[in-house]
Amino acid sequence: MNVVVGIADMKVSKDPTATLVTHSLGSCIGLAVYDPVAGVGGLLHYMLPGSDLDPEKAKENPLMFADTGIPHLFKACYKLGAEKKRMVCKVAGGSQIMDASGTFNIGKRNYTALRKIFWRNNVLVDAEDVGGACNRTMWLEIATGALKLKVSGKGFRTL
Repeated sequence: MNVVVGIADMKVSKDPTATLVTHSLGSCIGLAVYDPVAGVGGLLHYMLPGSDLDPEKAKENPLMFADTGIPHLFKACYKLGAEKKRMVCKVAGGSQIMDASGTFNIGKRNYTALRKIFWRNNVLVDAEDVGGACNRTMWLEIATGALKLKVSGKGFRTL
């Protein structure tokens, strides 16, 4: 059963029949985490690097930002029995789609924010498909932890 994760959204699950899916990852980042022992997985689709860009929006929807969304994702997984030391983390997105001149570099800034948060919290990225100028869709299978990607112009692959 597919569970759709929208933009500025997150879902976590322990249901082995569930597959979490998020579409339209351009400059946004999709972060998938999975604890193979607990069988818990989560998927976050965030839009912007820092909540300081719009504190009011961050209060309304903390999942919109890396610095507030990433902690929410991990804490939600912990509530279902996941442990940080066992978490497998995979990242996709961070493209430069609508900013050909590189004026805003939202994709790069989104990815940099994630890496800084992970570094400060001693978390490693196990696999990634980031950057470029393409859209991505990602699926996280809760039963196995497998992460599948569809990359525009490149087809499907397992990350």
